[in-house]
Amino acid sequence: MTQIAVLVGSLRADSINRKFAQGLEKLAAGRMEFVYADLSSLPHYNEDLWADAPAPVTALKAVIEAADAVLIVIPEYNRTYPGVIKDAIDWATRPWGKNSWAGKPVAITGASPGAIGAAIAQHHLRTTMVTVGTAVMGQPELYYAYKPEHFDADGAVTDEATKTFLEGWLNSFGEWVEKTRS
Repeated sequence: MTQIAVLVGSLRADSINRKFAQGLEKLAAGRMEFVYADLSSLPHYNEDLWADAPAPVTALKAVIEAADAVLIVIPEYNRTYPGVIKDAIDWATRPWGKNSWAGKPVAITGASPGAIGAAIAQHHLRTTMVTVGTAVMGQPELYYAYKPEHFDADGAVTDEATKTFLEGWLNSFGEWVEKTRS
């Protein structure tokens, strides 16, 4: 089964992006195993800390390195991606010569209560992820206008049109991972 490292860019307990990621996870069951990186205690990037690398940093790098691919699910804050994602990106590129991102297939998505589903933040993040050496899935893009009524209490997608759309996107992601890894 394909192992997917999942980074959720919102630290809120009731994050719609975490709920969205969990909905995707349920749809991917049996094909992909989602392993969530805990970003809640990740310190701001500071190269001086490498002398005694913080445990959240080494845990993040281990999750990324063990995965076949990475899924980043982000909200949009002030027309860009959250700072915790930038910190995760920077930590995982270090120390010099040990870039955990290098060559990893990556998919980027996000949810928002508005109509554009974190589109601008996703665009910014794509540029950054290409810069650090990942293989970012270009198409199809997934901008999701989150509707809580499309999910049940356990996070499963209940709206059939949404389910079909998201399953199609997950299929494309799976194909991208296989194509990129070969």
